[in-house]
Amino acid sequence: MPLRRRVFSLTLGDRDAVLLRSWRRPHQYELRVGGVPQSIVTASDPTRLAYGYVRHIARAIDAAAPAGARLFTVHLGAGALTLARYVEATRTGSRQLVVEFERDLYSAVLTALPLPAAANVRAIFGDARDVAESPEAADWTGAQFTVVDLWDAAVIRHRVASREFYTRVAERSAPGGVVAVNLLDGHPFEYSRRQAETLRAVFAHVAVVLEFDPHDEDGPLGNVVAFASDRPLDIARHPALLGLPAPHVFAGDELTAWIGAARIMTDADGTDSPDPDDPRWD
Repeated sequence: MPLRRRVFSLTLGDRDAVLLRSWRRPHQYELRVGGVPQSIVTASDPTRLAYGYVRHIARAIDAAAPAGARLFTVHLGAGALTLARYVEATRTGSRQLVVEFERDLYSAVLTALPLPAAANVRAIFGDARDVAESPEAADWTGAQFTVVDLWDAAVIRHRVASREFYTRVAERSAPGGVVAVNLLDGHPFEYSRRQAETLRAVFAHVAVVLEFDPHDEDGPLGNVVAFASDRPLDIARHPALLGLPAPHVFAGDELTAWIGAARIMTDADGTDSPDPDDPRWD
């Protein structure tokens, strides 16, 4: 018997998006795009988060305002709305804005896994860079927390990871607003170190969180989360907020040493994130 049952399959250009339901855990769903896992949702309990990097972002959301207080949250990239569901469950009634390129995928996800009827979630459809630069995107103003999760299947394109792009995100953030960027990288973390330096060119405070040993030369390709703000980051001052098992947190002088001579990414010289199909990650 297969471990998952297909809920829907949708063609997106040259890729398929598939939502699968677990047989063993019937309330758990996994979204895959181009064969790459994108999101896991536990419909019966949106606070149950499967991926470590998602839990790190959720803990930062928890620390961004008093428990239960509403938090204007912007999600660049929707997936299966895992974190939007988390915010609604923990900060009910919070205004949320989703910027998503794939309108049909967003609709299919909501048809299969509806949000609570009272959820205050609005979507803008389009390329996140274009939306960030558009004067018509008036709803995206004063974001208290922004999740940047912009994947083209398994790769992050440099046009949504450059200094110019992050400057637009910063301009749309509230004072003290936090930005969380989901990255993909592995040792020696050339891409993540450049991303951290790029964020430091825009924000006064930056921290990088890794689930795995940053010094292991044979370590895996995996998710790296960078946090940025114009004010000190709670997860940098109090890493215990991230829970157990404790990830590695680079901040302050340790972050500076880790970044080393890595250069800022601009529109002119940025690179896409590492390709997971590259043989060096085997």
